[in-house]
Amino acid sequence: MAQLKITLVHGLVNRKPAQRETVRTLGLHKIGQSVVREDSPANRGLVHAVRHLVTVEEVD
Repeated sequence: MAQLKITLVHGLVNRKPAQRETVRTLGLHKIGQSVVREDSPANRGLVHAVRHLVTVEEVD
């Protein structure tokens, strides 16, 4: 199954608490940090909610 590489590119200062919690749920803590997650509808939804804070790449 495909995987997504998600990288935090913007900080969480002055963001809504729901957006902060979503980023933490994805496993991101610092700017520039990346995680590899399974490409599932749930993860796509999390990424969509904070799409202005992260970049996403598909990984084989």
